[in-house]
Amino acid sequence: MTLMNCILLASALMAIGVYGLTTRKQAVAMLLSVELMANSANILFASFAHFRGGPTGQVFVLFALAITVAEVAIGLALVMLLYRRHGDTALDLASEARQ
Repeated sequence: MTLMNCILLASALMAIGVYGLTTRKQAVAMLLSVELMANSANILFASFAHFRGGPTGQVFVLFALAITVAEVAIGLALVMLLYRRHGDTALDLASEARQ
């Protein structure tokens, strides 16, 4: 796999993530879209580290994955709270709860 293939794969994942983030109303689908975008950045870091020969990109990917896991745990806890309170995971309900 060449560097250009890795860049194209990461770009496709980023585009799918942005599309999902802008078109979905459900909180779980939006979290999945954010995860796709984070994974596309991780693919870029790892591929540049592989082709440049340095370990710094791979170390950065490990830290980014740890942060992403924490973000998912907090996000799913908020989704569960939203579902318990309103019976649905649509984010429009969360904005109504603020009022």
